[in-house]
Amino acid sequence: MLKTVPGLLILLLCATLSASAQKTDSLKVDTNQLNKYRIDPGKNALPQRFREVQIHREELPVTMLDYQVSYWHKSVLFGLNFSQSAFSSNYAAGGISAIALGGNFDYKVEYNKAPLNFASELNLIYGISKNKGQGSRKTNDRIFWDNKIASQLSKKWFFFGSLTFESQFDKGFNYTADSLGNPINQLISNFMSPGYLTESVGFEFKPSKFFDLRLGTGTARQTFVLDTTIYHNQPSNYGVPIGKRVHNELAFQVVAVFDKDLTKMSHLNVRYAMFVPYQQALDYTSHRVDLVYTSKVNKLIAFTVNGTFLYDKNTSDRVQGTEGLALGIVYKFP
Repeated sequence: MLKTVPGLLILLLCATLSASAQKTDSLKVDTNQLNKYRIDPGKNALPQRFREVQIHREELPVTMLDYQVSYWHKSVLFGLNFSQSAFSSNYAAGGISAIALGGNFDYKVEYNKAPLNFASELNLIYGISKNKGQGSRKTNDRIFWDNKIASQLSKKWFFFGSLTFESQFDKGFNYTADSLGNPINQLISNFMSPGYLTESVGFEFKPSKFFDLRLGTGTARQTFVLDTTIYHNQPSNYGVPIGKRVHNELAFQVVAVFDKDLTKMSHLNVRYAMFVPYQQALDYTSHRVDLVYTSKVNKLIAFTVNGTFLYDKNTSDRVQGTEGLALGIVYKFP
């Protein structure tokens, strides 16, 4: 009897669970009633507010950079050349001990603000050599100062006025010998003997930065010979009559300048000047060409070639020329 009681309890418990499950599964749900209380997002969404975007202009303080425009351009070039040679007294091939020193200084300044243009160039050249038994002799000597102011007429044409000064630093001699072979040193030039001051007005054609052509329709030149002891073979001393120190001329002048870097390490400067005096025959027209070519080896060492070709009947009936080669120090700023 006791053994059957637990079994009956287990059967009774299982029956009760089965009845409860059947009752739950058979429950009917009315979905229409549920749909009645369903929330529709479209009808019951939270209210939204829209505001128009308004853009207002605000001025903010801006600190300007302290920049200044400079219409001035400057450059300085300085060159120094030195050479030396020495021979013993019994050197079989022969030779003369010598020392040579040369220098040049070139300063350029330009102001360019349309329509006004101003340019000034100062070029100083001097060279000297000393040979054993001959003393010192100069190898190069020039003072050149050119100033020009111009007003722009069109894209390539300007109306200009210029003032140019030319002379030399030291005395110049003509080295000859008499019938016995004794040396004769004739003084033929000196500072301001000759010296040239040229004023010119006219038109300038400037198609590019490296080339310009001046046509000086109204040009006046004063030639100075202040040292009256100078001996010269011509009837007129550099165009100045013997006994006078200044001679005035009116002329037509043409000046062409080519100044350009050919490569990153080389530069060429060529200046041609023609002077046609109004009161003399055309064969008294003078021509002068000055050429300077510089090729850099590095930042400080450069090879320089310079030459001058001149025809001026007031100084000689033939073409005159000088040429020089130099290797030395060249410094340019900037």
